[in-house]
Amino acid sequence: MKQLVLDLGAEPAHRLETFQVGENAELAYMMHLFAQRTSREHFAYLWGETGAGKTHLLQALAATPGSRYIAHDAPADQFAMAPGVSLYLLDDTNLLSPERQIDAFALFNQIREHGAAYLVATGPVPPAVLHVREDLRTRMGWGLVYQVHGLSDDQKIAALTQAAEARGLTLSASVLPYLLSHFKRDMRSLSTMLDALDQYSLETQRPVTLPLLRDLLLQGTPNPPAEPKE
Repeated sequence: MKQLVLDLGAEPAHRLETFQVGENAELAYMMHLFAQRTSREHFAYLWGETGAGKTHLLQALAATPGSRYIAHDAPADQFAMAPGVSLYLLDDTNLLSPERQIDAFALFNQIREHGAAYLVATGPVPPAVLHVREDLRTRMGWGLVYQVHGLSDDQKIAALTQAAEARGLTLSASVLPYLLSHFKRDMRSLSTMLDALDQYSLETQRPVTLPLLRDLLLQGTPNPPAEPKE
Protein backbone atom coordinates (compact mmCIF):
# COMPACT_ATOMS: atom_id res chain seq x y z
CA MET A 1 0.00 0.00 0.00
CA LYS A 2 1.30 3.43 -0.91
CA GLN A 3 2.22 5.40 2.20
CA LEU A 4 0.10 8.53 2.41
CA VAL A 5 1.97 11.63 3.51
CA LEU A 6 -0.33 13.86 5.53
CA ASP A 7 0.30 17.39 6.75
CA LEU A 8 -1.65 17.19 9.98
CA GLY A 9 0.18 20.11 11.52
CA ALA A 10 -1.21 22.71 9.13
CA GLU A 11 -2.99 25.51 10.94
CA PRO A 12 -6.47 26.14 9.55
CA ALA A 13 -7.74 29.67 9.06
CA HIS A 14 -10.03 30.54 11.95
CA ARG A 15 -13.24 32.49 11.37
CA LEU A 16 -16.09 33.41 13.68
CA GLU A 17 -18.43 31.61 11.30
CA THR A 18 -16.58 28.32 11.80
CA PHE A 19 -16.65 28.47 15.60
CA GLN A 20 -18.78 25.59 16.84
CA VAL A 21 -21.22 27.48 19.08
CA GLY A 22 -22.68 24.68 21.21
CA GLU A 23 -23.57 26.25 24.57
CA ASN A 24 -21.78 29.51 23.73
CA ALA A 25 -24.52 31.39 21.88
CA GLU A 26 -24.28 34.63 23.87
CA LEU A 27 -20.48 34.55 23.75
CA ALA A 28 -20.47 34.01 19.98
CA TYR A 29 -22.89 36.90 19.51
CA MET A 30 -20.74 39.22 21.64
CA MET A 31 -17.59 38.28 19.72
CA HIS A 32 -19.33 39.36 16.51
CA LEU A 33 -20.02 42.72 18.19
CA PHE A 34 -16.34 42.99 19.16
CA ALA A 35 -15.39 42.17 15.58
CA GLN A 36 -17.61 45.02 14.40
CA ARG A 37 -16.46 47.31 17.27
CA THR A 38 -20.08 47.86 18.28
CA SER A 39 -20.10 46.31 21.76
CA ARG A 40 -21.01 48.65 24.60
CA GLU A 41 -18.43 46.80 26.71
CA HIS A 42 -14.82 47.35 25.68
CA PHE A 43 -13.28 44.46 27.63
CA ALA A 44 -13.95 40.72 27.59
CA TYR A 45 -12.21 37.81 29.28
CA LEU A 46 -12.71 34.26 28.01
CA TRP A 47 -11.79 31.23 30.07
CA GLY A 48 -12.13 27.48 29.67
CA GLU A 49 -10.35 24.18 29.22
CA THR A 50 -7.80 23.45 26.52
CA GLY A 51 -9.44 22.87 23.15
CA ALA A 52 -12.67 24.71 23.99
CA GLY A 53 -12.03 27.32 21.29
CA LYS A 54 -10.59 30.39 23.03
CA THR A 55 -7.67 30.77 20.65
CA HIS A 56 -9.97 30.06 17.70
CA LEU A 57 -12.04 33.09 18.69
CA LEU A 58 -9.01 35.32 19.24
CA GLN A 59 -7.43 34.38 15.92
CA ALA A 60 -10.77 34.91 14.15
CA LEU A 61 -10.98 38.38 15.69
CA ALA A 62 -7.35 38.98 14.73
CA ALA A 63 -8.37 38.60 11.07
CA THR A 64 -10.55 41.71 11.31
CA PRO A 65 -8.98 45.03 10.21
CA GLY A 66 -7.34 47.05 12.96
CA SER A 67 -6.67 44.09 15.26
CA ARG A 68 -3.52 42.96 17.04
CA TYR A 69 -3.03 39.43 18.41
CA ILE A 70 -0.65 39.46 21.40
CA ALA A 71 0.95 36.20 22.50
CA HIS A 72 1.98 35.91 26.14
CA ASP A 73 5.66 36.10 25.14
CA ALA A 74 5.33 38.99 22.68
CA PRO A 75 7.84 41.85 23.00
CA ALA A 76 6.94 44.80 25.20
CA ASP A 77 6.10 47.12 22.30
CA GLN A 78 3.20 44.86 21.31
CA PHE A 79 1.47 45.75 24.58
CA ALA A 80 1.39 49.46 23.77
CA MET A 81 -1.50 51.15 21.98
CA ALA A 82 -0.76 51.99 18.37
CA PRO A 83 -2.44 54.16 15.73
CA GLY A 84 -4.86 52.16 13.61
CA VAL A 85 -5.27 49.34 16.15
CA SER A 86 -8.73 49.28 17.72
CA LEU A 87 -8.86 45.70 19.03
CA TYR A 88 -6.18 44.04 21.16
CA LEU A 89 -6.27 40.27 21.69
CA LEU A 90 -4.24 38.99 24.64
CA ASP A 91 -3.87 35.20 24.71
CA ASP A 92 -2.76 32.95 27.60
CA THR A 93 -2.72 35.60 30.31
CA ASN A 94 -1.77 32.94 32.86
CA LEU A 95 1.61 32.58 31.09
CA LEU A 96 2.57 36.26 31.20
CA SER A 97 5.96 36.91 32.77
CA PRO A 98 6.15 39.45 35.61
CA GLU A 99 7.43 42.05 33.12
CA ARG A 100 4.68 41.37 30.59
CA GLN A 101 2.08 41.51 33.38
CA ILE A 102 3.15 45.09 33.99
CA ASP A 103 2.84 45.79 30.27
CA ALA A 104 -0.62 44.19 30.12
CA PHE A 105 -1.72 46.24 33.14
CA ALA A 106 -0.62 49.40 31.35
CA LEU A 107 -2.46 48.35 28.17
CA PHE A 108 -5.72 47.89 30.06
CA ASN A 109 -5.35 51.39 31.51
CA GLN A 110 -4.50 52.94 28.14
CA ILE A 111 -7.52 51.35 26.46
CA ARG A 112 -9.84 52.52 29.20
CA GLU A 113 -8.47 56.05 28.96
CA HIS A 114 -8.62 56.00 25.15
CA GLY A 115 -12.29 55.02 25.16
CA ALA A 116 -12.50 53.79 21.55
CA ALA A 117 -10.39 50.62 21.58
CA TYR A 118 -11.32 47.10 22.71
CA LEU A 119 -9.49 44.22 24.39
CA VAL A 120 -10.27 40.50 24.61
CA ALA A 121 -8.10 38.33 26.87
CA THR A 122 -8.06 34.60 27.55
CA GLY A 123 -7.00 32.29 30.35
CA PRO A 124 -7.73 28.81 31.72
CA VAL A 125 -9.62 29.94 34.84
CA PRO A 126 -11.88 32.82 35.93
CA PRO A 127 -10.15 36.14 36.67
CA ALA A 128 -10.64 35.82 40.43
CA VAL A 129 -8.32 32.80 40.61
CA LEU A 130 -5.91 33.71 37.82
CA HIS A 131 -2.28 33.56 39.00
CA VAL A 132 -1.22 37.07 38.02
CA ARG A 133 -0.61 40.26 39.98
CA GLU A 134 -3.67 41.54 41.83
CA ASP A 135 -4.10 44.79 39.91
CA LEU A 136 -4.02 42.93 36.57
CA ARG A 137 -6.43 40.27 37.86
CA THR A 138 -8.86 43.04 38.78
CA ARG A 139 -8.69 44.48 35.28
CA MET A 140 -9.38 41.07 33.72
CA GLY A 141 -12.81 41.34 35.31
CA TRP A 142 -13.53 44.89 34.20
CA GLY A 143 -15.88 43.90 31.39
CA LEU A 144 -17.57 40.74 30.17
CA VAL A 145 -16.41 37.37 31.53
CA TYR A 146 -17.41 34.20 29.68
CA GLN A 147 -16.64 30.55 30.19
CA VAL A 148 -16.06 28.91 26.80
CA HIS A 149 -17.89 25.61 27.02
CA GLY A 150 -16.49 22.71 25.03
CA LEU A 151 -18.78 20.62 22.83
CA SER A 152 -20.35 17.43 24.08
CA ASP A 153 -19.57 14.21 22.22
CA ASP A 154 -22.95 14.35 20.48
CA GLN A 155 -22.30 17.95 19.42
CA LYS A 156 -18.84 17.03 18.11
CA ILE A 157 -20.30 14.17 16.09
CA ALA A 158 -23.03 16.45 14.72
CA ALA A 159 -20.48 19.12 13.75
CA LEU A 160 -18.15 16.60 12.09
CA THR A 161 -21.05 14.96 10.27
CA GLN A 162 -22.11 18.35 8.93
CA ALA A 163 -18.53 19.09 7.84
CA ALA A 164 -18.31 15.70 6.09
CA GLU A 165 -21.61 16.27 4.29
CA ALA A 166 -20.45 19.73 3.19
CA ARG A 167 -17.50 18.15 1.36
CA GLY A 168 -19.58 15.30 -0.04
CA LEU A 169 -17.95 12.72 2.22
CA THR A 170 -20.04 9.75 3.38
CA LEU A 171 -19.02 8.21 6.72
CA SER A 172 -20.13 4.86 8.04
CA ALA A 173 -21.99 5.14 11.34
CA SER A 174 -19.16 3.74 13.47
CA VAL A 175 -16.37 6.04 12.25
CA LEU A 176 -16.94 9.14 14.38
CA PRO A 177 -17.66 7.37 17.71
CA TYR A 178 -14.49 5.32 17.21
CA LEU A 179 -12.50 8.43 16.35
CA LEU A 180 -13.65 10.17 19.55
CA SER A 181 -12.52 7.24 21.68
CA HIS A 182 -9.19 6.57 19.94
CA PHE A 183 -7.90 10.00 18.97
CA LYS A 184 -7.42 13.52 20.27
CA ARG A 185 -10.76 14.98 21.29
CA ASP A 186 -10.41 18.70 20.54
CA MET A 187 -12.25 19.90 17.46
CA ARG A 188 -9.14 21.10 15.65
CA SER A 189 -7.55 17.64 15.80
CA LEU A 190 -10.81 15.90 14.91
CA SER A 191 -11.45 18.21 11.97
CA THR A 192 -7.89 17.72 10.74
CA MET A 193 -8.29 13.95 10.93
CA LEU A 194 -11.52 14.24 8.95
CA ASP A 195 -9.51 15.99 6.23
CA ALA A 196 -6.94 13.19 6.44
CA LEU A 197 -9.63 10.54 6.08
CA ASP A 198 -11.02 12.31 3.04
CA GLN A 199 -7.56 12.42 1.46
CA TYR A 200 -6.80 8.81 2.38
CA SER A 201 -10.13 7.66 0.96
CA LEU A 202 -9.31 9.34 -2.35
CA GLU A 203 -5.79 7.94 -2.34
CA THR A 204 -6.89 4.36 -1.73
CA GLN A 205 -10.21 4.52 -3.59
CA ARG A 206 -11.98 3.12 -0.52
CA PRO A 207 -15.07 4.42 1.31
CA VAL A 208 -14.64 5.98 4.75
CA THR A 209 -15.42 3.05 7.01
CA LEU A 210 -14.07 1.85 10.35
CA PRO A 211 -11.46 -0.43 8.70
CA LEU A 212 -10.18 2.55 6.68
CA LEU A 213 -9.89 4.67 9.83
CA ARG A 214 -8.07 1.88 11.65
CA ASP A 215 -5.67 1.47 8.73
CA LEU A 216 -4.90 5.17 8.79
CA LEU A 217 -4.27 5.18 12.52
CA LEU A 218 -2.12 2.04 12.29
CA GLN A 219 0.09 3.64 9.66
CA GLY A 220 1.64 5.61 12.45
CA THR A 221 0.22 8.88 11.20
CA PRO A 222 1.52 11.63 13.48
CA ASN A 223 -1.11 13.06 15.77
CA PRO A 224 -2.06 16.68 15.18
CA PRO A 225 -0.65 19.02 17.80
CA ALA A 226 -2.94 19.84 20.69
CA GLU A 227 -4.99 23.02 20.32
CA PRO A 228 -2.38 25.73 20.79
CA LYS A 229 -2.48 28.42 23.44
CA GLU A 230 -5.68 27.56 25.11
